[in-house]
Amino acid sequence: MTTTTPSRGRRRAPNRIQRAAGKAAALQKPRVILAGLLLLALTSVMLLDGYLRAEVGGDQRVRTGASSSDVPDKILDGGPILTFRGGQATTVSVPDKTIALTFDDGPNPTWTPQVLAILKKYDIPATFFLVGSMVSRYPSIVADMVEQGNEVGIHTFTHVDLSYQSDARVNREMQQTQLALAGAAGITTTLFRAPYSSETDAIDNYSWPVYKKLGEDGYTSVFVDTDSDDWKRPGVKKIINWATPEDGEGASVLFHDAGGERSQTIKALPTYIEKMKAKGYTFTTISGALQEEEEAGGQQAGSGQQPGGAQTGGAQAGGAGAQADGGQQPGGQGQQGANGQTGAGGAGSGISTLQAAHREATGATLYEGKALIGAVAVAEWAVPVLSVGLMVVGVAVMGRFGMMLLLARRHYRQRNKRRFSWGAPVYEPVSVIVPAYNEKKCIANTLKSLAQSTHPIEIIVVDDGSSDGTSEIARNAAHELGMNNVRVIRQENAGKPAALNNGVRSASYDIVVMMDGDTVFEPDTVRQLVQPFADPEVGAVAGNAKVGNRNTIIGAWQHIEYVMGFNLDRRMYDLLRCMPTIPGAIGAFRREAVLEVGGMSGDTLAEDTDITIAMHRAGWRVVYQEHARAWTEAPGSLKQLWSQRYRWSYGTMQALWKHRKSSTDKGPSGRFGRVGMPLVVIFQIVTPVFAPLIDVFTAYSMIFIDFKAALLAWLAVLGVQLVCAAYAFRLDREQYRYLLMMPLQQLAYRQMMYLVLIHSCITALTGGRLRWQKLKRTGEVGTPAGVS
Repeated sequence: MTTTTPSRGRRRAPNRIQRAAGKAAALQKPRVILAGLLLLALTSVMLLDGYLRAEVGGDQRVRTGASSSDVPDKILDGGPILTFRGGQATTVSVPDKTIALTFDDGPNPTWTPQVLAILKKYDIPATFFLVGSMVSRYPSIVADMVEQGNEVGIHTFTHVDLSYQSDARVNREMQQTQLALAGAAGITTTLFRAPYSSETDAIDNYSWPVYKKLGEDGYTSVFVDTDSDDWKRPGVKKIINWATPEDGEGASVLFHDAGGERSQTIKALPTYIEKMKAKGYTFTTISGALQEEEEAGGQQAGSGQQPGGAQTGGAQAGGAGAQADGGQQPGGQGQQGANGQTGAGGAGSGISTLQAAHREATGATLYEGKALIGAVAVAEWAVPVLSVGLMVVGVAVMGRFGMMLLLARRHYRQRNKRRFSWGAPVYEPVSVIVPAYNEKKCIANTLKSLAQSTHPIEIIVVDDGSSDGTSEIARNAAHELGMNNVRVIRQENAGKPAALNNGVRSASYDIVVMMDGDTVFEPDTVRQLVQPFADPEVGAVAGNAKVGNRNTIIGAWQHIEYVMGFNLDRRMYDLLRCMPTIPGAIGAFRREAVLEVGGMSGDTLAEDTDITIAMHRAGWRVVYQEHARAWTEAPGSLKQLWSQRYRWSYGTMQALWKHRKSSTDKGPSGRFGRVGMPLVVIFQIVTPVFAPLIDVFTAYSMIFIDFKAALLAWLAVLGVQLVCAAYAFRLDREQYRYLLMMPLQQLAYRQMMYLVLIHSCITALTGGRLRWQKLKRTGEVGTPAGVS
């Protein structure tokens, strides 16, 4: 036993472990950022999908009964097309024997294609006022609509009543819809129809400023003067009658191709078209109607008035040519006409007269539009997948709870029967190995607890190159306690696995107990821990690790996790004969079994999981001994907790990957590979990685959908967890008062554990390697009072 002293005079070059530590530290920050970005991306996808469905930012208010005293009478009594050319409000009527067929609320993947097919069959155009969120979800329908020769207008992005919205919200609704149109069909438009609008006489003092503002921006607002009321689903006959203008008058006729069940509309439309054609009507778009009125106005020089009192004034489909939202000049490009007829106008080369309101999207508008369509496509694909993942995770979580409760109960009853025995009592001495690295605050307490052991032991303290005098403190403590069974071995710093292997090689007895240097045993711990070795099939035993510093919030959270998660899990895995991990704080092994599997490996950061799986594969049985208790000092800060759990979760992944071939092996190795490995992967990796979906969806539902229902669902899940935790506390005879911290644990602690696991997965996927990380200890944990 020698103590290595550092050389003097010059600075020592960093060794391999120090170099690896430096590299690992350099890689951690980017991986933490990447984990945060993944969570941000998930949240963004959820918010985007909710915005598209009007769950985020939705406003269902509809204004009715407001005064129209500020609206000019000529507007209230005018035609259904409102322009602001030259800054003057002007209304235009549809020419006699002409129908401007319009559809609201689309596109819809079920009804809009059927409408388009009918229009194509009868060779007529229509004007579709589209909801931007629907455009972004079904861009191909809009592209077909425009290519077929139809005209499109804006119906806002989320179908809100703009009279309630701020100027910023109004601009956003228009701009986002323009971007959606740009991305879907490569165009923007100058036509607008407000949701919940009808005839011009319904304009009130709240909506009038909105129309004036949009007119200043170059938009032409479109109303109706003949409404089919098809949204009421009154029957095909009534839809046709209500959509028919009186006395041969022209009309802007409203139908709906979305917003509900539209089978009656689809049935009524062919009959309606045939009826109107038989009466001598022609069909056109809004721009087509404006073009006809402009031509008629030119022939009636000096007239300036339409039958409805509206001023024509040469009004154009493009409006006044002011800058429109979406970055296009509504009148700046002029009207490129393929033909001037009122019949169906194909897109042709350029933009037809029937589509004069369209502007070609270019530059940033076009690319931003395509980016919006791409983002929405991702959200449309991702959210259903995430929803399925949520269901799978929910089933897995509940299945795990059910398995734990049933198997833990069976385990407890089986192991606590009076007649239960592992075999003849084990009295032979055992070797206790204590690997220690800078444990000056804890090592004396550890030795003091071992001095009270009721089972004969030898103690081997392996100082792994400590720089704080751990070995000297250990020798002094042993001397003061009169312990002649303590050996202190000092080695160059090589890591915990090397220290344990050194202890195993130096052990004098056939059974070795391994514990951490910050852990204390109860007097009866070793005796209880070694009794299962009476069964010759048992190669290793996991003890019951307890959190000693549980009187802080972080400590209490970890205490709940240890009792509920780790110990209930171990009872379940014990009965299934596939326990994945013997805790480093308290575990016992047959020395021959350890040497048979090659000792403690440094291939992973979870050497305890690594050797446990190796023992299974070698045919040894691994069991859990609940009565062998050890008290360990859990991390006292969030930073230390992150560091420890990061190492655990990443090390577990490394160990599973190392032993992946067990899934195709035969015999005991294959049994673990096909039973234990899937359970560990599902319950300790896959489920926790996707478990944040539950919290994200819950928070999303609380904020944007139904707070009460989402809260009740969350409380129900919390109730199930509380039942499991209470049962675990009962089995371990723990005080229930710590369960008061469980709701807060679910809100804060669990989220941190999710991020740690996601961080570990990213590290695993990027091929990173980490060193064994040393946590800061206080030495405050001792054997609890009352334990004899």
